[in-house]
Amino acid sequence: MSKQGKALITGASSGIGATYAERLALRGYDLLLVARDLPRLQAMAERLSALHGVAVEVLKADLTDKTDLLAVEQKLRDDGAISLLVNNAGVASNGTLAEADLEQAERLIQLNVVALTRLASAAAARFSAAGRGAIVNVASVVALAPEMFNAVYSASKAYVLSLTQTLHGEIAAKGVQVQAVLPGVTRTEIWERSGIDGSKLPPEMIMEVGEMVDAALAGFDQSELITIPSLPDAADWQAFVAARAALGPNLSRNQAAPRYKR
Repeated sequence: MSKQGKALITGASSGIGATYAERLALRGYDLLLVARDLPRLQAMAERLSALHGVAVEVLKADLTDKTDLLAVEQKLRDDGAISLLVNNAGVASNGTLAEADLEQAERLIQLNVVALTRLASAAAARFSAAGRGAIVNVASVVALAPEMFNAVYSASKAYVLSLTQTLHGEIAAKGVQVQAVLPGVTRTEIWERSGIDGSKLPPEMIMEVGEMVDAALAGFDQSELITIPSLPDAADWQAFVAARAALGPNLSRNQAAPRYKR
């Protein structure tokens, strides 16, 4: 077993997940790669194992399917070698809420919210008991700027951010590291799959996936709770946190504010 332990990565067959697999293998992690595309996973496993001398397992799973999700969840509960969960699997959608295909919206929520929550919970339980481990949840900058994108996707990523912040408060003292990664537009297949033409986006907004993951891992190494790969000045995030904290004393009082009384 690797000294680093094993990293379980969801959505590992392409894009951000595949790049995490590359970088973590280079760092000496054994890998458990989870996705629907088994041939891609098997090809990656052979290549990464040969290149980096790490053990690579693959698990075909559709995380919108309850049976498959429970199988991955059980791996997290049972495999004591797993020391890192990268909750990356996700999907985007296009169009307004009023025009949405609600079956598609429900699948998005199942993957981006329900599956991520169940896997984070399973990892948090076992890592807390062991007194070590780390959970990385891939969110998005639209969690902070929902007007940039459509309602369902933005709301799902706001959930991921909120979950991660609360989870950190629950388990940090137990020796478990938690990180939310908030990428901006990243050059992956997610846009084509959701019916969005990425070529129409301003080039200065699009980050290459390798650069994004490298920045996310640098933030992980610095023990950041929230990593925004494209944000130049961390003080801007701290100012945002401080502004939110300033609201705290007045968010719950025994009387309505005077401005609401006549």
